[in-house]
Amino acid sequence: MENASKALIIAGAILLSILIISLGIFIFNQASEITKSSNLSEVEVLQFNEKFTSFEGEHVRGSEVNSLLNRVVQNNIANQDDTSKQVFVSVTGTQENVTWQKGTVPNDKITSITTKALTGKSYRVECKITDTKTGLIDKIVISPAQ
Repeated sequence: MENASKALIIAGAILLSILIISLGIFIFNQASEITKSSNLSEVEVLQFNEKFTSFEGEHVRGSEVNSLLNRVVQNNIANQDDTSKQVFVSVTGTQENVTWQKGTVPNDKITSITTKALTGKSYRVECKITDTKTGLIDKIVISPAQ
């Protein structure tokens, strides 16, 4: 009788252990699926953002702003099918004020848009991340330096 009760206790402990291990594996799989859904590793996010943050600052020359605009145009053309990698741009205080909505590139102005900043002026460039899920820069605001 004692052996049977000890056998039942051991069997219950084994079943409980299996249940706890299964629950741990389930939680681990759920967490790994969440990280896979972002599609980009931290390194890829940093590399993407670095393309734009290198131009960020309070007193950026007009020629650098034109280079940044060129880089944004190239990025938006390369990522036409992936709106999460599109960059919205708002430019004021240049030869022509420019605003691109996220996911659009003004095809009729692609070549001329990158020379809109006056080379003798200084600009304030601010990169923003509005979608914290991806961590990618998706908005750049360019205005005259104070």
